[in-house]
Amino acid sequence: MSQWLYNEAMYRFDEAQPSYWEASGGDQTPEAPPLESEEQCDVAIIGGGYTGLSAAYHLCRDYDLDVRVLEAGHLGWGASGRNGGFCSIGGEALGAEALVQKYGLDNARAYYSGQVEAIELVRDLIVHENINTPCQGQLEVSMAISPKGFARLKKHAEFQFRMLGLDTDLIEKEAFAERFFESPLLCGGATLRPTFGLHPLRYLQGLAAAAARRGAKLHALSEVIDWSKENGKHVLRTQAGVVRAKRIIVATNGFAPEHLHQQLGGRVMPAISAIVVTRPLTADELAAQGWQTDCPSITSVSLLNYFRLLPDGRFMFGGRGSADGNDKSSAKNFTHLINRLHEVFPAWRDVEIDYRWHGLVCMTRRMTPAVGHFSDDPSAYFAFGYHGNGVNTSTWSGREIADWVGTSDANGNKAPSTLPLIVHGMPDRIPLAPLRLSFLRGVIGLKRLQERMQ
Repeated sequence: MSQWLYNEAMYRFDEAQPSYWEASGGDQTPEAPPLESEEQCDVAIIGGGYTGLSAAYHLCRDYDLDVRVLEAGHLGWGASGRNGGFCSIGGEALGAEALVQKYGLDNARAYYSGQVEAIELVRDLIVHENINTPCQGQLEVSMAISPKGFARLKKHAEFQFRMLGLDTDLIEKEAFAERFFESPLLCGGATLRPTFGLHPLRYLQGLAAAAARRGAKLHALSEVIDWSKENGKHVLRTQAGVVRAKRIIVATNGFAPEHLHQQLGGRVMPAISAIVVTRPLTADELAAQGWQTDCPSITSVSLLNYFRLLPDGRFMFGGRGSADGNDKSSAKNFTHLINRLHEVFPAWRDVEIDYRWHGLVCMTRRMTPAVGHFSDDPSAYFAFGYHGNGVNTSTWSGREIADWVGTSDANGNKAPSTLPLIVHGMPDRIPLAPLRLSFLRGVIGLKRLQERMQ
């Protein structure tokens, strides 16, 4: 039986995804040789994505700790190098209204305030660390695709503005088409700021370089295959090396190695998300859809599509899938996604697709991010569960974990005062965890049917 949840094709750590980001990556990646010796450090981090690298950067910069990052693939192999590059408010899948009902207005406001802060954290890192990625747009555009959808979007935007203090604006159909783009499905929309688009892999590479400059030691192609504890220290073993550390941070998100620790088992619901990128569009082709924005955009439905015009004129279009990760189901998922692209933007039906790839987004049972330490070992920390909105949420989570590690005693007793209740602690296990993929496929199929009926 496989140790992984999806088909093993999803976990080929020695193979890069055939993505546009990989093809257009920058030159900032620092050296990250595989771990091939026995080492000791203050903090060892499992996972070299945004969470792990942000934690390493802040631990070294702010607390002068000896930090090692162990990444199973190359730096940027996972979701941090595959996502759509939306730096936007989100990170949860419960919804603002449900968050207020469950946690109270003050806690919901604290969470969304943290989301805005997280966006500005990413922006500050890009500027101050001279990270080579363009930043596109100032807001996120949501497109309603039915009259009922527009009514729901209006109610939601008003709630965000009135109750949470977020910067939202509702836009009628005609004004939307004049300002952003056209679609036969368009029924109006809304905007939310701040948001901007970036090159996710270049941002990852720049964050890695910044962490290395501060003293973090990075190791790519260093999958952790065993985790134990000896004489009060964590012992992480790879194929060729060993790290002994006083503290551990698990920063693997949807690629969580559930087999490494009993408390990781059944905590996440990874879902496949797929992206396609077209060839560069001509001015006439853009005009055919009335396209005139560089803002990241989404369809305002539960199984959203997300899309944006890239700096070189290519069009990126992404969405969720129900495949299990093998080659056959992946091809079927890409066909569904491309058909959806043509449905939303029919003028581009004959535009060639140059890139297609997929990865995993990570959900939790409580539908919010999770930041904390293990209940049986406060020297082992975690951060995961960004629900398809990880660029800023993971960067922020890594910083919060770094502050927790850097300011607490050996028992991890002092959590950061800025950490919202909504993200605090390990989420409950998902019921019938071995069957969770079957359940997920059923939910996705039902939601697709509901949207078609609406």
